[in-house]
Amino acid sequence: MLLLFFTCCFTAYSQTVNDIPIEEIDVEYLRIVGTSRMMSKKVTIEIDFGQDTKFFGSGKETQVKDIEGKLVKFNSMIDALNFMSSNGYDFVQAYAFSVNNQNVYHYLMKKK
Repeated sequence: MLLLFFTCCFTAYSQTVNDIPIEEIDVEYLRIVGTSRMMSKKVTIEIDFGQDTKFFGSGKETQVKDIEGKLVKFNSMIDALNFMSSNGYDFVQAYAFSVNNQNVYHYLMKKK
């Protein structure tokens, strides 16, 4: 019973991408893609680790979700960078460009 309780407590704080817990993503590199939101300083974050995605998907499968399946909201790219750093990744390189008057930020990360 005690083991079950501790397992539930630790997984309750787990975030996922494409239904895979972030700490279990088994890749050396991944990319944080942030898109600025209209009329907001916040960004929409997607994590690309080479996962298979649906061609006509909503894009939400690449966004970070909490244990309840709700999207995790990030205040900025630095917020996302700190989040990934706390989940075992180091910053490598960043670049940005504009698409349809929206800034798109790319941060390359490497597993520690």
